[in-house]
Amino acid sequence: MAPVETAADSRTLPAASDLLDGVGGWGPTATPAGAFHMVPVQVERDLSLVCRWMNDPVVADFWELAGPESTTARHLRRQLADDGRSIPCLGVLEGRPMSYWEIYRADLDPLACHYPARPQDTGIHLLIGGGADRGRGLGSRLLRAVVDLVLDRRPACARVVAEPDLRNIPSIATFLSAGFQFLAEVDLPTKRAALMVRDRVPCDPS
Repeated sequence: MAPVETAADSRTLPAASDLLDGVGGWGPTATPAGAFHMVPVQVERDLSLVCRWMNDPVVADFWELAGPESTTARHLRRQLADDGRSIPCLGVLEGRPMSYWEIYRADLDPLACHYPARPQDTGIHLLIGGGADRGRGLGSRLLRAVVDLVLDRRPACARVVAEPDLRNIPSIATFLSAGFQFLAEVDLPTKRAALMVRDRVPCDPS
């Protein structure tokens, strides 16, 4: 695979980039596992890799995007053709693409109809691509770093949310390990989800 580019997609309109404060230009961040970079997906470059991950049985059970490349392409292009409220990215660790992320405006997403959304709430979807990278805490370390990056680069965002499938116990454990709190169970059109929240200012446990 050719080295990933680090510049924001030139097709993104200025108004769209404002919705998520220019994810493509955030640059690399240091993590305990090494330098990590969120790189916006380019369908022509990244389709085969993302499609392979989506067809992994562990992933397919929850993402429901298994199938030919056209299925994955349709999912990616729908986001890229939208107004910038959801940005699909490769997670590149030490130069190696190893995960897929979607950073999205939760307050502008249908999810907002299912919980008391606040302005600028930012949502995260993620998958760890290869089996060798799963089950050893890497996901929670990267997730914690990405949330820190979101809160640093999006000063108007007071919290980050996620809605993993309730059946996906490893994913829920990853969010909890990254500092998220379980807020509620919510019924979404395609799943019953655990609404997870990480506030910019941690809640007072008392």
